[in-house]
Amino acid sequence: MPVKSVGKQVGISPKRVRLLLRAIQGMQVTAAIESLRFQPGPIAEHVSAILRSAAANAENNNSMDPTRLKVVTAFADQAVPMRRFRARSRGRVGHVKRRASHITIIVDENESK
Repeated sequence: MPVKSVGKQVGISPKRVRLLLRAIQGMQVTAAIESLRFQPGPIAEHVSAILRSAAANAENNNSMDPTRLKVVTAFADQAVPMRRFRARSRGRVGHVKRRASHITIIVDENESK
């Protein structure tokens, strides 16, 4: 039975998060957490927290073995962007969209022992 964890309104654009999520998809959870430890930047910290939350949900709510968990699916969707304004020349306004994302990670037990 797949277990999921969702991080909502994470302040990173989905285009940047998807690069990292593609790298961990299909990996064992322990290996994915280890690989995220060595990734630079705050994106890996957010993804690692959501991945650890999915593993904890599987272990505590569904009594799954945490050593046999595998990342089945990981994806990022666009969230509501914050709209800001920046001053431009001649008294005009430039629109700035600060994009955010909803990160979803689904884990399940590996069939082979």
